[in-house]
Amino acid sequence: MNKLQGLSNEQIDKIQSIRQRVIETIGSNMDLYGITLSIGHMYGHMYFQNEPVTLDEMGDVMGMSKTSMSTGMRTLIDLKMVHKVWGKGSRKDLYVVEHDWHQTFIDYFSVQWRKSIEMNISAINKALAEVKKLRREAQETQDGPLSDVLDHDEKKLVEARKYYLWLGRLIDAFESGDIFELVPKEE
Repeated sequence: MNKLQGLSNEQIDKIQSIRQRVIETIGSNMDLYGITLSIGHMYGHMYFQNEPVTLDEMGDVMGMSKTSMSTGMRTLIDLKMVHKVWGKGSRKDLYVVEHDWHQTFIDYFSVQWRKSIEMNISAINKALAEVKKLRREAQETQDGPLSDVLDHDEKKLVEARKYYLWLGRLIDAFESGDIFELVPKEE
């Protein structure tokens, strides 16, 4: 799975210590992606593999059941952080991590932000329709205080909708890659 052939035991220990520090940090920070610590550690271990891995191999490394490994792998696949690959002569599923962390970030946050945008714009549009209905009632009854509150709320809702529309364009810039013209990747 992770070939350290030709290295002394001392060298292997040092390499594993270095890797473990990064794996622990990756695991700790994966909560940004809504991922548990153990799934973050699984991703971290996979990141350092030089070839595709099976659930059994990862289970041995992680000390986790095959069911837990399968659930964790499905989570990582859904987030496009891991991909299933074909391996000649292998009857087991093989998995590799997405090494392009820029793309991983874009894929995950674009999906999450779009869901948020859709929910919020839908709620805002419903609220604006209700404000419009109340405004008609306020005009019929000449209720000045209600009209003032509705004017205030409508302005806030319109501003909020503008923000979500802007966020949608930001996501478009991420997905098209245009964001890298503004904030280039490190060489």
